[in-house]
Amino acid sequence: MKTNKPATRHTNPYAHSPRPFSARVLDGPERAPSRAMLYPVGFKPEDFIKPMIGIASAWSMVTPCNMHLDQLAREAEAGANAAGGKAIVFNTITISDGISMGTEGMKYSLVSREVIADSIETVAGCEGMDGLVAIGGCDKNMPGALIAMARLNRPAVFVYGGTILPGCITGDSRNLDIVSVFEAVGAHAKRRIDDKEFQAIESCAIPGPGACGGMYTANTMASAIEALGMSLPNSSAQNAISEAKKEDCRRAGATVLEMLKQGLRPLDIMTKSAFENAITVVIALGGSTNAVLHLLAMAHACNVKLMLDDFTRIGKRVPVLADLKPSGKHLMSELVAIGGIRPLMKTLLEAGLVHGDCVTVTGQTMAETLVDVQPYPQGQTIIAPLDRPLKKESHLVILYGNLAPEGAVAKITGHEGLRFTGKARVFDSEEQAMQKILSGGIRKGDVIVIRYEGPKGGPGMREMLSPTSAIMGEGLGKDVALITDGRFSGGSHGFVVGHITPEAYVGGPIALVKNGDPITIDAEKRQINLELSTRELKQRRLAWEAPRPRYTRGVLAKYANAVTSASLGAVTDQNLHP
Repeated sequence: MKTNKPATRHTNPYAHSPRPFSARVLDGPERAPSRAMLYPVGFKPEDFIKPMIGIASAWSMVTPCNMHLDQLAREAEAGANAAGGKAIVFNTITISDGISMGTEGMKYSLVSREVIADSIETVAGCEGMDGLVAIGGCDKNMPGALIAMARLNRPAVFVYGGTILPGCITGDSRNLDIVSVFEAVGAHAKRRIDDKEFQAIESCAIPGPGACGGMYTANTMASAIEALGMSLPNSSAQNAISEAKKEDCRRAGATVLEMLKQGLRPLDIMTKSAFENAITVVIALGGSTNAVLHLLAMAHACNVKLMLDDFTRIGKRVPVLADLKPSGKHLMSELVAIGGIRPLMKTLLEAGLVHGDCVTVTGQTMAETLVDVQPYPQGQTIIAPLDRPLKKESHLVILYGNLAPEGAVAKITGHEGLRFTGKARVFDSEEQAMQKILSGGIRKGDVIVIRYEGPKGGPGMREMLSPTSAIMGEGLGKDVALITDGRFSGGSHGFVVGHITPEAYVGGPIALVKNGDPITIDAEKRQINLELSTRELKQRRLAWEAPRPRYTRGVLAKYANAVTSASLGAVTDQNLHP
């Protein structure tokens, strides 16, 4: 990969004042009421001349992914204060995909990305914060925080809350995680495990704080953000409960103050080349399909032109190297133990697959941050060498065809084959499909079609972890395919295709599929087609009627009205840019 010239820095707004935003709120006799409000929350007179640093914490007891972030926020606060700033901790929301998966509540998941972005932008913008540290543990926290950072374009660092440790059952050598529980549902329904083992897996899989333990969406997005240059080295590969993670937070707080001095801002860092680095690392790690959706949305916030076809272009030359769950054997905590993603990134840099001249939050280029990184230990089996990859090209395959004229995203690792032809089994919701799967109504050769689950149609584009896991648990992973205008959890594996666009709700071809229709998915040709004549499809389109909105009030209705296609990142401000 050719390297580009380093991004030209914007004019430094901090050259004459390290407090260009907080000064407007706090300086001068007329701002005395503003200062008065801050004494009760811990300000002293000398604090009013320091840069104000917001610490956005996604702490919540809603989910183990985020239950420890309040402690990490205090570490970031201490780091910022010690470096000469005055930090203010504030919260944003989080939801739990794992808890809401398969229910109506999951429709709020992708919506939460927009709420998080809006809330961080609102607080930092309103209060005149000069810089920002954002700490997130679940996958929507991360793109939400980065979108807000791009909009504000003030010195900022993202901190990942860290990965969970594996769960285990006494006397059982298996490393368990949340996907183990989802797959146990299918295995239990098929009577492949008994009630006792089912209960043991349920109660032991989640041992404490941290994000889901495989290369699922949280660990994928943390790795992508580090590759993007917006977090400190190693932030993506640390255990949630560790001294390394506390130190990461303290350093992040101090780094924002240094960025203020340099005039280094997010839009200096999040360039097209930096996004290409993020895509490269996601592919090499075998990361989640959600990375496509989130990176498109993050790039949109940066006014960077990133498209689905960029994933294809980069994917043709970047191999899959990581043997990580869900398709592989290992957990993120095992990758942490051998050095995290830094040695992998150095390998990719030396192979010309990473832009080394992209600037990072450290003020150094990506290449400079990798100079002293040591290789993985001899004999490790988690990261394959470049000359013996697990897959020569990307597992994230962008498909087009008469079923997805605007594109779809498949996760094809090679374990499930490269081509699938079968007969459609059509369901107009995830619940309908799940009922049929668990009752034994799915057969070898079926292509399960779950529609009206797109960004507008759901609304909210639910993840299909429950049906994909049930399929795997029933032992049908290599025998059936599942396609949807919804999306997938990073924990999903099997022959799955999501993000089919246009979605059913707006009259996309997936809305016209009937039971028994032949469907062919070809990863090598990058096509997904409904094997019907153009004439038949036209006749069906004439007979199709648009469904009524499922929600007419509240946040889901607002989201459905504003959201764009998944092929554009499912953003909610597409028409607001000049």
